[in-house]
Amino acid sequence: MKLIVLLALLAFISFNIYKANRNTKDIKINKIALDQNNGNHPVLRILHLSDLHLENISITPNELYQKVKEESFDIIALTGDFLDRKWTIPKLIPYLEVFNQLQPKYGIYAVLGNHDYVLKEKNLENLVNTLKQYNCQVLRNENAEILVDGRRVNIIGIDDFSTKRSDLDASFKGTKSGYNLVLTHDPNVVLQMKHYYFDYLLAGHFHGGQICYPKAYHLFKMGKLVRMNMIKGLQMHDNKPFYISEGLGQTGINIRVGSRPEMTIHECSITVCSESQNRTAI
Repeated sequence: MKLIVLLALLAFISFNIYKANRNTKDIKINKIALDQNNGNHPVLRILHLSDLHLENISITPNELYQKVKEESFDIIALTGDFLDRKWTIPKLIPYLEVFNQLQPKYGIYAVLGNHDYVLKEKNLENLVNTLKQYNCQVLRNENAEILVDGRRVNIIGIDDFSTKRSDLDASFKGTKSGYNLVLTHDPNVVLQMKHYYFDYLLAGHFHGGQICYPKAYHLFKMGKLVRMNMIKGLQMHDNKPFYISEGLGQTGINIRVGSRPEMTIHECSITVCSESQNRTAI
């Protein structure tokens, strides 16, 4: 009798692990439209990908391409945690080739995450150089400027907050009046940005909990936003919108419970309000 119970328990556990692994292959494509009631303002179309965690990812480069090949993008935004092992860097290249194949009009922009900083010195430099070699502009407390139908867009890359590498002054330095799009890995940085204006911020880091049963209690150590129940999706703080991606890959074990990997397409109306003009540069 005990043997039968044990076998049944093992079968139950095995089935649920199998199902949880299958969840990592159920990629969501979510579309978010911001400020769509603003007349004839130009629209910036962004493909946002975060947390590839290439040691544990269940979508191949070709599968990724097939899912979005019919879409057109102005920029591709990559918000960190590409990998954390030096031997995984070559695995990144086919994904970067796909991003280039998608031909974003104004380029590919990337920031680094806490797992990327597991790499040290030459290995970290190799990761950054690989990104740059495939036309990714890596913003480490830096910003870049593009013009969308004559409207200035500041792309502001804030380095990883969780590893204490964020420098808000440096990130915003030299920005001129325009639409401020912030890219960062750990969204907790928004709680430090009361005096730094942004129109929209994209981040990742939490994986939507990855394993949420019954709740993502294991995330509580990852900052105040979690305790405010802000772990995924479109959020607001100080009347400023930000989006937390559930990410594409997984950490630890390649399973998901109560969450799904995602790619997001954001459509943002490019408006320049007086508040943005007054608070862009700090």
